[in-house]
Amino acid sequence: MRKALLVCVVALLAAGALIVILGLGRVAAMWIGGALVLAGVPLMGLARVQIGSAFAVAPKAKALVTHGLYAKIPHPLYVFLDVALLGAVIALRRPWLVAPWLALVAIHAWAARREARVLERAFGDAYRQYRARTWW
Repeated sequence: MRKALLVCVVALLAAGALIVILGLGRVAAMWIGGALVLAGVPLMGLARVQIGSAFAVAPKAKALVTHGLYAKIPHPLYVFLDVALLGAVIALRRPWLVAPWLALVAIHAWAARREARVLERAFGDAYRQYRARTWW
């Protein structure tokens, strides 16, 4: 159920981006895109600070971070990077960039699933309980 909901949300975001790019003017696209970038970048920075020393480029189970943004969002670095990049796509008003954005979201979903398997193996029930409390 969570996967289907996430796919629907991503599809709606892509459709919304295309509507803004193709249907609204340059100024509206700049405001909407800029707002997404201005929201996404600082939240991505906050997520990076909150993950602290548990951050790794390759999936590693250093610690189970369950506070701050991670309390409800399992992979906020990916989420807010994707939000900021969608904002840039909208601000640039290049509809063809929605396709690479969707591909990047798919790559992030794959990476998040890979990280989830590593964390579940390392933290077992604690990780499963954490995931039950997150939004997706």
